[in-house]
Amino acid sequence: MTVGDLSGFTRHFVEANGLTHHVLERPLRSERVVLWLHGYLDMAQSFAAVLRGVSAHGYRVLAPDFRGHGESAWAGPGGYYHFADYLADLDALVDALGLERFDLVAHSMGGSVATRYAAMRPERVASLTLLEGIGPPAMPADVAVDRTLGWLDQLRKLRQRKPRVMASRDDAYLRLRVSHPSVSEAVLREVAAFSTRPSEGGLVFRFDPLHQTTAPGRHDAEAFEAFIDRVACPTCLVDGGEVGYWPDFEARSGRYKQATRVTLPGGGHMMHWTVPDALVAAVAGFLGRVGG
Repeated sequence: MTVGDLSGFTRHFVEANGLTHHVLERPLRSERVVLWLHGYLDMAQSFAAVLRGVSAHGYRVLAPDFRGHGESAWAGPGGYYHFADYLADLDALVDALGLERFDLVAHSMGGSVATRYAAMRPERVASLTLLEGIGPPAMPADVAVDRTLGWLDQLRKLRQRKPRVMASRDDAYLRLRVSHPSVSEAVLREVAAFSTRPSEGGLVFRFDPLHQTTAPGRHDAEAFEAFIDRVACPTCLVDGGEVGYWPDFEARSGRYKQATRVTLPGGGHMMHWTVPDALVAAVAGFLGRVGG
């Protein structure tokens, strides 16, 4: 079974918060719902093998593409991709899907969204599983001015240049190889195939190029920790071992009131590509222990 194989999935296009969101679902009938959020510059299809494995344990799994990712709509002129935007989208999407209570699983950037959501909507979130997703490193306040200035300059350059087009899937693979040197060639070539789309003169990645600008605000660790303190549900913190990426883990992990930690040795940050079976076992095992 390949990483991005969508056989057996249903695809939905759902209107929520003024945008069209692409959502994968498998299977159609199950009382317990798992809502799965991907990370930065990723997409729901990237988790297909893991979603299939978790659903085989009897769960209805729903996985949306965030705005500006995968096959969901882009923010549009004048719009952007702040965490508040992702939260507003998620809140509206949950309503549109008719979900009352669900287990929430999230990777990387999606984990930062999920922690905030679980803190604010505790009546909806039965459990929280974070796959190397407890926020970026803390940043001092004095970086705020330069980050915002850099963002303005990047926006200007982005408006002035043409989209970066890759000549072939081989070129897309090579781009991915730079960012993910420890992931196998077979997996990266598959990701290069489903994460790109045709454009004039070649291929482009499916995400909005606006994502490649540096976010204007600093990460306020103190404010984020206030959200963590409000998370009341059982939480599983999954890391990819020594080659993973989990900054400020020790400072933050202890703030989750009912936290369990699982390490997937050698998994790295993109654990859904490298050790999908181990990830399925970790997530399904936690969900089975905490109940609905």
